[in-house]
Amino acid sequence: MLDPYLPLVLLFALAGAFALFSVTAAPYVGPRRYNRAKLDSYECGIEPSPQPVVGAGRMPIAYYLTAMLFILFDIEMVFLYPFAVSADLLGLFGLVEIVLFIVAVGFAYVYVWRRGGLDWN
Repeated sequence: MLDPYLPLVLLFALAGAFALFSVTAAPYVGPRRYNRAKLDSYECGIEPSPQPVVGAGRMPIAYYLTAMLFILFDIEMVFLYPFAVSADLLGLFGLVEIVLFIVAVGFAYVYVWRRGGLDWN
């Protein structure tokens, strides 16, 4: 009864064995040449600073607006793609719902636009 699932179980067992082997074998076969530069944190080729230079420890609002843009467009695609695939099955109800969704996303887009999140300087 469970015979069709045997290849899947074997594939998961093989993947788990490979992962376990890779983790346990890496310290033995990898290079052991450590120096201070490899153990330090890396920040785009400059010396790491304890606090951000801009604003005496404050993060500029552009970082948060960029994160908001990423989340906004990510969520938009997650909801628009399934709608595009099954638009004919949803009918008028689906059309109304997607228009309401686009209006809500539009409000967030206008907010980011007015706050300067789209001005890449």
